Amino acid sequence: MADVELRGIAKRYGAVQAVAALDLRVEPGQFVSLLGPSGCGKTTTLRIIAGLVRPDAGQVIIGGRVMNDVPVHHRGLGLVAQNYALFPHMTVMENVTFGLRMRRAAPADIARRAGEALEMVRLTGLGDRYPRQLSGGQQQRVALARCLLVEPAVLLLDEPLGALDKKLREAMQVELKSLQRQVGITAIFVTHDQEEALTLS
Repeated sequence: MADVELRGIAKRYGAVQAVAALDLRVEPGQFVSLLGPSGCGKTTTLRIIAGLVRPDAGQVIIGGRVMNDVPVHHRGLGLVAQNYALFPHMTVMENVTFGLRMRRAAPADIARRAGEALEMVRLTGLGDRYPRQLSGGQQQRVALARCLLVEPAVLLLDEPLGALDKKLREAMQVELKSLQRQVGITAIFVTHDQEEALTLS
């Protein structure tokens, strides 16, 4: 069974057809890139999968279940965007554990899992820092750790490396792919960069 399946997905904004009759299957553990120029419907497709945009036609199936009417917070997905959406007034540790704290997980479990997540993204020892004290690459890893900590079924990545300079972006591509393999999570990645898509997928 595919982790994510789109059947005949369509979305129109006025006279603009953003997505037309799209079929897609993403198998468990795959890293799939949606590649194309700005305005071709990549991000719209990702937002449809996430439940942030409702399709005009078609079905979104996640884990074998039709999700069209399922709200965002019940889809079991993780989303990391170009703007990492870190809370500036919270430390790295507070940012990373936010999702678990909202789910009222046991404090001991939160501490253990957060430590593992920070180690996985190579941020051990930086838990007391604030986002403003981190580099762009470190902020991106905080966003990834926060996302992975809640153990989503599928990781959605909307150009998360776009704000980084070329050298750092290339290094983060390798790290991201390695992390995805290590965790074994299914990932869908939006990019307009062909080289980036080939490196990751």
